[in-house]
Amino acid sequence: MTQFTRRSFTLAALAGAGMTAACGNGVGSTASSTIDARVDKTLDYLYGRYPNTRDLAEKSNGMLVMPLVTEAGFGIGGGYGRGALRVEGATVDYYSATKGSIGLQIGAQQFAHVLFFMTEDALMRFRHSPGWAAGADAEYVLKDQGGNVRADTTTATTPVVAVIFGQAGLMAGATLEGVKYTRIIP
Repeated sequence: MTQFTRRSFTLAALAGAGMTAACGNGVGSTASSTIDARVDKTLDYLYGRYPNTRDLAEKSNGMLVMPLVTEAGFGIGGGYGRGALRVEGATVDYYSATKGSIGLQIGAQQFAHVLFFMTEDALMRFRHSPGWAAGADAEYVLKDQGGNVRADTTTATTPVVAVIFGQAGLMAGATLEGVKYTRIIP
């Protein structure tokens, strides 16, 4: 009976430790300051390399900055990154981006991207949804080539403008893919 009690106690302690570890709520964590520092560096790089994006940022109602998204695939692929939603220059929420893909693909890459919410409605739909998937209402304007991104009448009527830059690595193929953004507490 003593051995059974020790075994039960050990199993309960291990199960309790696992459950406690899964309940972290971010209080006392430095993850948010790390994300903010990466967002600041990413925006400095974006504005320095593509100066016209500063005008886009000034005309937007908010922007989601994902400093680093890492993805890899071999037939089935996935990716993940964390970033911050900024409204009027201040961080208001933190988000993760989870990407999935399937198709003919091989490789790995890292990149940064910024979603500019050009209308108040697009920003509110993003903030009030339980998980927002990038889709038809996002216009992708840059793949790290050229410097002609600018806010004009086209972007003023587009609800969301996505700027992708800083790619590193090699990814080749043809896939069906999607990205889901979820609010997190780092």
